[in-house]
Amino acid sequence: MNDSSATIILLDIEGTTTPIDFVYKTLFPFARGRVKDYLRRNWEAPEVQSNLTQLRAERSADVAQGLNPPALEDESSGEQLESAVAYIHWLMDRDRKSTPLKAIQGRIWREGYQAGELFGEVFDDVPPAFARWRRQDILICIYSSGSALAQKLLFAHTTAGDLTGYIFRYFDTTIGHKIEAGSYLRIAEELQLAPAEIVFISDSIAELDAAREAGMKTILATRPGNRSVEHPVNHPTVDSFSSL
Repeated sequence: MNDSSATIILLDIEGTTTPIDFVYKTLFPFARGRVKDYLRRNWEAPEVQSNLTQLRAERSADVAQGLNPPALEDESSGEQLESAVAYIHWLMDRDRKSTPLKAIQGRIWREGYQAGELFGEVFDDVPPAFARWRRQDILICIYSSGSALAQKLLFAHTTAGDLTGYIFRYFDTTIGHKIEAGSYLRIAEELQLAPAEIVFISDSIAELDAAREAGMKTILATRPGNRSVEHPVNHPTVDSFSSL
């Protein structure tokens, strides 16, 4: 972080800026309980039909891999709805980093935030760190498996206020999966920077390994509630942004 070549901080969300419990105990249950109603009300919407097409392709890949996902019917709308909900729940149960799933979840969360039913959570050190980094002319970007929409909503509606004014760019799995080095190379290309000019902070060793393979600097977030990691850890660690 003290290296003068570091001009971008790229942040994961879950377990890095935001407690894992908020994701698993608030966001995921909120979306799960509202999937059926959301799909019923928006079934004919182009974005929903596009997501369903992607989900059918994903299910075919699951079957080809020998998995046993719920059927995804394409006959009557009633059967389509019930089967779509069942498959989406099946993906949620596996915490699948599915792009169409994350898109649907993001739009459900948008309704929750707009209705005042949801408020995003961030660790206490995040808002002052964002302000400090901006004063230092360091740009802040987000890379999460949640959709870019979901990312923006979380930071726009935090209990600490709207933090989106600090954030330069949002990246999600449309640019690639987070455990693949190529995803981080594409992010660097999008930002028109060398990978070495970017510091990636995450709670996931697999993600950090991929980012380092791409040439980025890396820092492991060891936040309260995070999963334990096996030692030795080959990345610098931090338990608060106040020390950065």
